[in-house]
Amino acid sequence: MTGLSRRRRLAAVAVLALAAAAGGACSSSSDQPADGGAYLVWDPYPQFADDSEWVALLKKCGTSAGVTVKRTGYDTTDLTNKALLAAQQGNSPDVLIVDNPVISTLAEAGALTTTDDNKLDVSAMAANLLGAGQRDGKTYGVPIGANTLALYYNKDVLTAAGVDPAGIRDWASLNSALGKVEAKGKKGITFSAIGTEEGSFQFLPWFWGSGAQLTSLDSPQAVSALTLWTDWLKQGHAPNSVINNTQTTSWQEFATGDYAFAENGTWQLANAEKLGFPYGTIAIPASAGGPAPAPTGGEFVSIPVQRSTGRYATSQKLVTCLTSADNLLATDTTLSYVAPVAAVQERQASTDPKLKVWVEAVRAAKGRTGDNLGTKYPKISEALWTAVQAALSGGKSPGEALAAAQAAATNK
Repeated sequence: MTGLSRRRRLAAVAVLALAAAAGGACSSSSDQPADGGAYLVWDPYPQFADDSEWVALLKKCGTSAGVTVKRTGYDTTDLTNKALLAAQQGNSPDVLIVDNPVISTLAEAGALTTTDDNKLDVSAMAANLLGAGQRDGKTYGVPIGANTLALYYNKDVLTAAGVDPAGIRDWASLNSALGKVEAKGKKGITFSAIGTEEGSFQFLPWFWGSGAQLTSLDSPQAVSALTLWTDWLKQGHAPNSVINNTQTTSWQEFATGDYAFAENGTWQLANAEKLGFPYGTIAIPASAGGPAPAPTGGEFVSIPVQRSTGRYATSQKLVTCLTSADNLLATDTTLSYVAPVAAVQERQASTDPKLKVWVEAVRAAKGRTGDNLGTKYPKISEALWTAVQAALSGGKSPGEALAAAQAAATNK
C-alpha cells in the first residue's frame, strides 16, 4: 500500500519507535539501500560474523541473483525500531528478517509487501507456521524456521519414581507422574511464569491445550489451565520461584538434577547435552490428551515496500534462495530451529532422532498473532501474564484473575 494513508499509518506506528530509539532516528549512510547492484538485507542475528555460514549463504544467494548483498545484523528490538523508521523515511532494506510477532506490526503500518505483490511461493510452508505472518487474509513473508516448547525430563529421576515418560499423554497422567516423583523425594516441574512475554509464552501451551482461545481469557477452559498451575504450587509440584523465573533461570533449576521436568525450548538443546544426567523430551500434553499447541518463535523473511518496485523481482530471488529446502536445512540446523517445510522436517528428524519430538511439537504449534489477532496480541498477552501472576501469588483466584484479564484486554 502506498500514498497518504500508508504514510499516516507509518507515522503513527513510528512514534513508538522514535521514543525507543532515543535520538537514533536518522539512519547512517551505510543503512541506505544502494541504487545500483547492491541489495540490503537486515537480520536479527548479530551473533553471526562476516565469516559465518549465514553470511556466506547470503552472499551465495546474491551471486545467484546477480547482485551484491550488503547485510547488517541487529538485535531484535533495535531491528524492529529501525525497520519502522526506515519504512517511514522510504529507505527500507530490500529483504528484512524479523521475529514472527513483528510481522503484524509492520504489516499494519503498511511497511511490507504481500506474497501476492512479490510473487513469493509459500505453498510448501506449513500452514500453522505461515499463520504468524498473515493478516486479513494476506501473507507478508516466509518463515525461515521455528522453535517452540516441550517438556525436558530427567531420566534418572523418572526411573527411580517408576514413571514411564511415554505414558504421559494428558494432564491427569502428568499429575500422577509428579506425585510419584515427589514421593521419592525429588521435585516435580519448573517453568517460567514471570510477568513478561516469557510468562505468557510458557503458559500458552496449557492455555491452548485446555481448549481456550485468546479472544476469551475467562472461559472455563482458560480457568482450568490456570488452576492447573496454581494447584502445582499449592501441592508443591512446582516451586514458588516460577513466579519470577525466566526461561534461563528455570533451566538452571532443572540443571541441578533435582527436578523431573522443565518446560523449555529448542534453544536449550546444546545446553541439554552438557547436563550431568541423561535427559529426554516429550510434547507438552493437552488436557484431554495428545500434544498441546505451543507458541512458535522464529523469524520471517519479508520484502519491504520500496520506492522502486523494479527491485522486487530480485528481492524475490534472494528470499526464494534463502528459503529453499537445502538452505533451510543448513540454516535451521545452525539456529536450532525446526524447518517450516514438512520434507525438510523429515530430513532433520532422520539426521537427529532427538528432533522428532520437536518436529511433532512444531507441527502442533500456533503463532501468537495468528487467528487474525495481529497487533491485538501484545495487549492480550499483557493481560494474560498479569492474571497468571495474580493467581500464582495468591492475590486472586484463577477465575477472578482471568475475569480481570478479559476486562483489561477488551478495554485496551
